Amino acid sequence: MEIRARGLAAVMVSLACLMTMNFASAGNNKGPGKQPGHSHGHGHGHGHGHGHGNKLEGEVIPVEIYDPLGLVSRNGQLISIAKGFSFTEGPAADKHGNVFFTDQPNDRIYRWDARTNDVTLWLEGTGRSNGMIFDCDDNLIAAADMYGELWKIRPNGSHKVLIDNYQGKLLNGPNDVWINPTNAGIYLTDPIFPRDYWEVGDPRQQDWEPTRSEQSPQGKGGHVYYLPDGARKLVRVTSDALGWESDAWPNGVVGTPDGKKLYVNKWYYDNKGGTWVFDIKRDGSLANMRKFTDWGGDGMSMDERGNVYISNGVGVMAFDPRGNHILTIPTSTNPTGGGATNNTFAGSDGKTLFITGPSKEITAIRMNVRGASSSCDNCRSKH
Repeated sequence: MEIRARGLAAVMVSLACLMTMNFASAGNNKGPGKQPGHSHGHGHGHGHGHGHGNKLEGEVIPVEIYDPLGLVSRNGQLISIAKGFSFTEGPAADKHGNVFFTDQPNDRIYRWDARTNDVTLWLEGTGRSNGMIFDCDDNLIAAADMYGELWKIRPNGSHKVLIDNYQGKLLNGPNDVWINPTNAGIYLTDPIFPRDYWEVGDPRQQDWEPTRSEQSPQGKGGHVYYLPDGARKLVRVTSDALGWESDAWPNGVVGTPDGKKLYVNKWYYDNKGGTWVFDIKRDGSLANMRKFTDWGGDGMSMDERGNVYISNGVGVMAFDPRGNHILTIPTSTNPTGGGATNNTFAGSDGKTLFITGPSKEITAIRMNVRGASSSCDNCRSKH
């Protein structure tokens, strides 16, 4: 087994990784994205010079990477691309490999240019968008939790609210989304994380830890939903009968390019909320729920080999399709330095792992593997 050291002696890597995994993300004791008070700061991140092609430029973060399979590029280093945000989330790569990401407390979406490494403000007023993904018509589909909505943000910045309820009741706070590339159906996670920016009188607002929601008079009512292509009503695809425990925080979601498997994780204080895998049925419903790994966390991505990359308080952890731990990329030299909120594969060749984390910056690292295909050959977006 190979241990790859970055910045410190190789003999310390395995010990450091094990120690790091025992820490929860600092400042996350009230859930991902929870901010103390109202934040009116300006996320002013900017690029560090001009890159060429897929070259990353910026400050090197000398972290120790556990990488027995050589997934990280031989010369790969974790690079801090831009700082000065309040809480970064929702990275989504467009067809050119550029990444759009959110600064949720400041209600903004930024754009990272994969060619130049420049970061620019793209949109203000995003419905407090969190997780995002591009559909086949170059629209951003965004989990907008200000009013519990799912948005379609067009290339010109205008938007349409696709969904704002389930069976007439306000959603908890849409968190992350994945689009099945075979049929354009959208999967949505809906945990309850009370936000300081919710308006006075919002029925979801309550003290931490939440004990109710509009979706459940008792317990968190955290479920996964499905929106068929062209539909106007959500379908709840998790249930007690399926084995799902809804008094929890479902968070990251990603699926396989063939549209046959869906992975969903749960956030918990110690990063051990767990991740589950389901079979996707022809009608979009889920079956055969089974535990994938005890590790959980936040946003997820997948590479071309079917490995699943989970962002959590450790940083980014990857697991092979059988659930074996095969990679850890800490996002800080401090074990409690903030971890990561999300990640996606980007760049013109799809081999840049773009990470929102630590929470006030964005980082990236070059990989030997590409992101999973998101072919839209059979995708017909009708929204």
